[in-house]
Amino acid sequence: MSIEFKKKKAFFKEVVGVEEAESLLQWISDNPSGKIDLNSCTHLHSANLQVLVACKPFISAWPQDASLRVWLENSLINK
Repeated sequence: MSIEFKKKKAFFKEVVGVEEAESLLQWISDNPSGKIDLNSCTHLHSANLQVLVACKPFISAWPQDASLRVWLENSLINK
């Protein structure tokens, strides 16, 4: 799995594909105060982005990749 789910934080690792979206939604539903760490994420399938947009979890770390970070910040930060 490219998302490592812990009790209070989900760590996104490298390429996070469409197959992760359902488990991500379930984890966020089960852990509403859980945090998302995108630091090691290099690619995020849009299905996972839709889960993050809909559920609005706290992002504790943004991706190191600058272009991915800008794309995600523009999608996830309320302005």
